[in-house]
Amino acid sequence: MTALRSFPARGTLDRPRSRWADAAVFAGAAVLIWVIVRLSAGLNVPFHPNQSSANISTDADRLPYYAARSLLRMFLALGLAIAFTFVYATAAARLRRARTVLLPLLDILQSVPILGFLSVTVTAFIALFPGSQLGLECASIFAIFTSQAWNMTFAFYHSLVSQPRELDEAARNLRLSRWQRFWRVDVPSGMVPLVWNAMMSFGGGWFFLTASEAISVDNHDYALPGIGSYVAAATAEGATGKVLIAIGVMIVMVIGVNVLFWRPLTAFAERFRFEDSEPAEAPRSVMLNLLRRSHIPDLLGRVLGPLVYPLDRAMRVFGLAEHPLHVPLGRRRAGDAVFAVVWLAIIAYGCYHVVRYIADTVGFGEVAHAFGLGAVTLLRVIVLLIVCSLIWVPVGVWIGLNPRVSRFAQPVVQVLASFPANFLFPLVTAVLVATGASLNWAGILLMALGSQWYILFNVIAGASAVPNDLREAAANLRLPRNLWWRKLILPAIFPSYVTGALTAAGGAWNASIVVEVVSYRDTELTAVGLGAYISEATSGGDWPRLLVGVVVMSVYVVGINRLFWRRLYALAERRYSL
Repeated sequence: MTALRSFPARGTLDRPRSRWADAAVFAGAAVLIWVIVRLSAGLNVPFHPNQSSANISTDADRLPYYAARSLLRMFLALGLAIAFTFVYATAAARLRRARTVLLPLLDILQSVPILGFLSVTVTAFIALFPGSQLGLECASIFAIFTSQAWNMTFAFYHSLVSQPRELDEAARNLRLSRWQRFWRVDVPSGMVPLVWNAMMSFGGGWFFLTASEAISVDNHDYALPGIGSYVAAATAEGATGKVLIAIGVMIVMVIGVNVLFWRPLTAFAERFRFEDSEPAEAPRSVMLNLLRRSHIPDLLGRVLGPLVYPLDRAMRVFGLAEHPLHVPLGRRRAGDAVFAVVWLAIIAYGCYHVVRYIADTVGFGEVAHAFGLGAVTLLRVIVLLIVCSLIWVPVGVWIGLNPRVSRFAQPVVQVLASFPANFLFPLVTAVLVATGASLNWAGILLMALGSQWYILFNVIAGASAVPNDLREAAANLRLPRNLWWRKLILPAIFPSYVTGALTAAGGAWNASIVVEVVSYRDTELTAVGLGAYISEATSGGDWPRLLVGVVVMSVYVVGINRLFWRRLYALAERRYSL
């Protein structure tokens, strides 16, 4: 059974295979393997924990190598994020008892700032690989992973729980195993949202590249060869020209990744779109056309495909492939109460030790102080959402409703969203220092540089999904512009907007750690807020205050999600779902 597999685009089936395409694909793969092998040799070099960031050269001729090292970390983290997404989202969607734990835990994980993970994992990974830089590399990759995984997991989970009923009935009637259902139904049905959210998450990883490569934790400075650490070192020197060169290299790299990887992937994902009609302007990719004209992908499929069947049989032998729908209802319900009691006991035990640790160190007055700082950061997040919504909702609707505009605008938006906005922070900081402006308000602009694209991307997706018959009916009825917005467009894009605004808010909270403390040469600007509080505690190795800051930020994010965003999600599903 092949689910959601539409017919290939016109001309695909009769496109002749080419030996030139085979040669180009083979040469590209050979070069890629050679580059990965050369870069991997630098992962396991000797390293001492007291090593400083002075080993990062700011010579421009080192930038290509640094950029390649950063790109390798990004793709390794993306691979881990995809594997985590498949396992975690599937377990949350298919296992009822696990869902009661996994969904709240995912809410908490996405609310923990990246420096909260980084400060804990750096020491652990260095101890795991003593005398080798591999431990620091693992810590950096894990930090990038935490900036990518949660958004992808939520997107794939939502696609699993909202699968069309006919697909679920077909899977039941054919008695597909878990393994078969996952690869033949679940992954194809969630391919489009997974690819687009992976692309956005990849852009989020770029944003935290500097923090994950130039690490300042527990009064120690660690640095890894990469374009993020290069920008950090150039900023410390006050070398604006070198920062501009790094920005140019970064733009070239982002465009290259978009052309060679994301553009072919988004075009390929369109074949899994569950619709009755083809889009007016289907995405196209020169790279995808080259792969389709080559014999190599089919050859690899014939070689690797048979390896899947032994794994499926092994899972059946050990009972891991049995679909939960085939398990008796009484057996599925057995143990639910015990599971809930154990889970509550673990939560109570953890909360008790956190409260006791805070009481024995900084006291609860520090918690109140952190909540006050969190209110200031919350105000910035609210202002950001309002301003970005007013700007990007009309632009997103215009792009999404015009296929010709979308064809040219979407790649531009993809590049802008993938560009790490914090590379511009040194330039903005230099302007703030020169003008004497306050970071308290300029911090909102710095937050927006990285998080505004979530709103624009999701609004474009929502507007492009508005059915043509509804648009034609509105045109035939000659709806006035205000009614057209209130009765058609805003209700149609509301679910997508909620997703984008929720993700943008989460990104803004995480970005506050980076934007509320910025430096240029010997001048450091600090804004009042919870992000600056966590950043300073991390740099100084103040573990009690770091714990307080992470807990307070988690409480803010999880509380707002539960009290506000979840209700908007429910409203969107109940009244505005198409």
